[in-house]
Amino acid sequence: MKKGKEHEGIKMIANNRKARHNYFILDKYEAGMVLRGTEVKSLRQGSAHLKDAYARIVNGEVFVYQMHIGPYPFAYYENHEPLRPRKLLLHNYEIRKLVGKVNERGLSLIPLNVYFKDGKVKMTLGLAKGKQSHDKRNTIRKRDEKREMDRSRKEMY
Repeated sequence: MKKGKEHEGIKMIANNRKARHNYFILDKYEAGMVLRGTEVKSLRQGSAHLKDAYARIVNGEVFVYQMHIGPYPFAYYENHEPLRPRKLLLHNYEIRKLVGKVNERGLSLIPLNVYFKDGKVKMTLGLAKGKQSHDKRNTIRKRDEKREMDRSRKEMY
C-alpha cells in the first residue's frame, strides 16, 4: 500500500547540473524511457551522464540524444551502445503541445534528471530557453548575494 509521500519510491540516478546554468527552464514534463535490459542494469549501478544530452521530436515521437549510459560490465555479448538515441514515452497531447512550443518559439527540450520511480526509469524533460552570457552573470551574482545574506543572518544568531 502506498503512503502519501511523493519522495517514496524515487531513487535519483543522474542530474543535469549545467542545464539550469545554461537555460531558463519554463516547463517540466515527466517521461518514461524505452530501454534494453543491460541499460536498466547499468542505470541501477548509477552509470549515466546527461551533460550534453538533448531531446528532439521526430515524426511525432520524442527521442533523447547524447545521453551516456555506461556499458554493463557483466554482460557478455548483448551489451548496448552507450550513446544510442532512446525513445521517450509521453502522452500525445503533451507531444503536440511540445511540437508547437519548440517550433514556434525556438525553445529546446533538455533532460534535467533521470530516476527510478516505483521500479520504472523516468526522465524529467525541461522546456528551456537558452541564457545569454549576461543572464548567466546575473544568476551567479544573485546566488552570491543570497549566500552572503545567509552568512550574515547566521552570524547574527
